[in-house]
Amino acid sequence: MLATLSIRNIAVISEAEITLTKGLNVFTGETGAGKTILIGAINAVLGARVSKDIIRTGENAAVVRGVFTDLQPHTVALLESQGFFPQKGSLTIEREITQEAGKGYCKVNGRNVTVSTLRQLGSLLINIHGQQDNQQLLSTINHIDYVDSFGCLEELLAEYRSAYYRYTEIKKQLESLNMDESIKAQRLDMLTYQINEIANANLVDGEEEELDGQRKLIRNAERVTESLGGAQELLTGGEEQQGILEQLDELSGNLENAARYIEDFAGYSDKLQEFGYELEELSVTLRDYLENIDFDPRRLDQIERRLDLIYRLKKKYGASVAEILAHSERCQEELDTLSFSEERAAQLEQEMIDAENLAQELADELSQKRAAAAEAFVQKVEEELTFLDMPRVRLSLLARPKALSANGCDDMEFLISPNPGETPRPLAKIASGGEISRIMLAIKNVLSNNREGAETLIFDEVDAGVSGRAATKIGLKLGQVAQNRQVLCVTHLAPVAAFGSHHLFIHKEEENGRTFTKIDPLDRQGRMVELARITAGDNITPAALDAAAELLANSRQQLGD
Repeated sequence: MLATLSIRNIAVISEAEITLTKGLNVFTGETGAGKTILIGAINAVLGARVSKDIIRTGENAAVVRGVFTDLQPHTVALLESQGFFPQKGSLTIEREITQEAGKGYCKVNGRNVTVSTLRQLGSLLINIHGQQDNQQLLSTINHIDYVDSFGCLEELLAEYRSAYYRYTEIKKQLESLNMDESIKAQRLDMLTYQINEIANANLVDGEEEELDGQRKLIRNAERVTESLGGAQELLTGGEEQQGILEQLDELSGNLENAARYIEDFAGYSDKLQEFGYELEELSVTLRDYLENIDFDPRRLDQIERRLDLIYRLKKKYGASVAEILAHSERCQEELDTLSFSEERAAQLEQEMIDAENLAQELADELSQKRAAAAEAFVQKVEEELTFLDMPRVRLSLLARPKALSANGCDDMEFLISPNPGETPRPLAKIASGGEISRIMLAIKNVLSNNREGAETLIFDEVDAGVSGRAATKIGLKLGQVAQNRQVLCVTHLAPVAAFGSHHLFIHKEEENGRTFTKIDPLDRQGRMVELARITAGDNITPAALDAAAELLANSRQQLGD
């Protein structure tokens, strides 16, 4: 569960550390006090996309830290499989958002990770239900995902998609081969021309660099000859001066004579002789090079023409000789494919049939399991809706076959009949905002109860558009769900807030001309005052407090506390 949430410099929240508990944690406060900011901070911990605008005015960075404790064994196992090892069952996620893009950090137990890693971990730890989920429910494209999730069909769907994408890829290859004959002839001519042009150039990988070096040498021939001749003269000497080799020989002889009487100079003569041999070898190399050196200007013209050819080919086919040769190989492969297109087409035709058959087989299996899952799913959702004060509502799932697609060969859409005898119609056309909220809550509860999922559920204004008895039922349902999972709920309704086991009040204060958001835990008396404020406004009367006390007592009784 999320044990603590630390926030620094997020919008109007300068600094806050929120302690959360097991059970149902409810957040209430006036509109604009910062409840939405709180959900945004949690989203940041989970790796959601965050704008730098969230940083408090005048600050350079914002930091959010979440500490998760009492992790369940299946969660620990999933974390460890991804290389994260909770310390004594605790996991700390910290994220910094900075004004300068790309400068913030993400850490898990002090280890730097990427934002995408946070998103993966977040899906294991927290599931957030907000108003956007209601909008997703209105989009029929998402309905089939609920059935797949309920039926635990993700692995089968992944296997199907692998087969389907192989089928579509082979189909594309086949369509490419079966192009118009005139287009094919033009393509063959172009490929042949490019291959021949590159082949006639007789390119060798690395020759451009070698030619460039030769060009530099020829252009500086006079300077090179002068330098090498000067080096040779220094080594061998001339008519008026003694060369280094002769001086070195004389030096070696002098040291050898001195070493007869002074041991400190023993060995120097041998070292000098060895060095002399190396210099003699260098002298021979210089002499041979000077005797054979030939800086033919015509060779420079040849090099220039060759480099110009390589330059023109690079403009057409690649940034280097290696890339030009690689382009030629690709052209040859395509030419071979087109030249033998009939044989290749026959081969691809059979491969496509086999791939389509496999995809269809998996799609049919998926459809059968979806049908079974849909029936059970609808039944469980209706049971939840009955509890949520919608006993007359009948939910059905319209399944329509379609051609193979990324999701199989099914289209699924939820239909709703608000009253007995009425024809089921699409949700988007007849469901009110309050009904959508309760249907989505019912779906979330069914999905969360059906499998091991996130340990913490967050409901952001799930009670939108409802009131009275329906609100009480939503509060009771959240309280029941919270008996097995930690639940966080942002609410505007007293009947929902009353079911909380831990109540946090979000409010604004002004200090030195600046606005600060505070988040305070409430004791029983504080909860009574807050519930009375939600119900009756700022004019809190003794009667309103009594009603609030009764609301708290009734909620505890309904939960069996």
